[in-house]
Amino acid sequence: MKLVRYGNPGKERPGLIGADGKLRDLSAHVKDIGPDQLSDAALARLRKLKPASLPLVKGSPRTGCPVAGTPKFIAIGLNYADHAAESGLPVPKEPIVFMKATSCIQGPNDPVMLPKGSVKTDWELELGVVIGMRARHVSQKDALHHVAGYCTINDISEREYQLERGGTWDKGKGCDTFGPVGPYLVTRDEVPNPQKLSMWLDLNGQRMQTGNTKTMIFSVAKIISYVSQFMTLEPGDIITTGTPPGVGMGMKKEGQPAPLYLKKNDVMTLGIEGLGEQRQVVVAFKL
Repeated sequence: MKLVRYGNPGKERPGLIGADGKLRDLSAHVKDIGPDQLSDAALARLRKLKPASLPLVKGSPRTGCPVAGTPKFIAIGLNYADHAAESGLPVPKEPIVFMKATSCIQGPNDPVMLPKGSVKTDWELELGVVIGMRARHVSQKDALHHVAGYCTINDISEREYQLERGGTWDKGKGCDTFGPVGPYLVTRDEVPNPQKLSMWLDLNGQRMQTGNTKTMIFSVAKIISYVSQFMTLEPGDIITTGTPPGVGMGMKKEGQPAPLYLKKNDVMTLGIEGLGEQRQVVVAFKL
C-alpha cells in the first residue's frame, strides 16, 4: 500500500493511493496514520479494503508527512563510502547515529526555509525507514520484520552549524523545515529488497545525486539492529539512512573544493524508485 496524509498542516487526513494512482480518503476507517496504525495487524486490516470503494479525494490537496506523531527522528551519517570520501572523512567502522528534531518534519513539497544567517544549507537525498513494531536488541536477521514501510527523505543540513559550531551534528540537522518526508509511506510488502532502490536529486533541473541503496555501507537491517542496541525503537520512529555522493559540500571545480549551497528560490526535486518524488522551493528565513 501507499499511505498518505493530505490537507493543511496540522489538519491532515489519512489517505491511500490506489493502483490507478488516485488519492482515496481513509478517514472512515482510521483517524490518522500514526504509531497505532503501523503494526502488521493494523496494516493488514487496511490492506483488505478495496480502494475503489473509498471516497475519491477531489482536487490537488497538499501532501503532508505520511506518518503522524513520530516519537524519534533518527539519522545515519556517512553511510555511503563515496559520500564519506567527498566529505573528506573516513569510512565509519560502525554506523554514525545522530538525531533530527521531530519539529523539522514536514510534507514532501513544503518550502525549505534557510536558517537565519545561513550560508551553508545543503541537500541530502535519503531512504527513510518507518518502524512498525517495537525493537530492542533485535538481530539483523529479524530486523526488517520491525519495519512498517519506506519513504523518501531530504535530510536538509546546515554545514556550518553541523561541523563548525562545536558539535554535535544535531545542531545542523534539526532546523525548521529540514525534514521533508514522503510523499507516501510504501508498506514493507511492496519493497521486498530495500537494498536495491535507485535514487536521484536535481537542483534547478541539474542532476546532483545519482545513487542506489545497494552501495550503502550498512544495510537497513544492520542499521535497525545496531540502533536497537542503544535505544528502543518505537512504532512511528523514522530512520533516515544516509545519502549517496553529490551533496553541495562535496562539489568540486577544477580539482579544488568548491562547495555549492542552497539559496533563495532554488528548487530541489528528488525521488527514490517506487517511493515517490518530492519538490521543494527554498525560501528566506522568516519567524
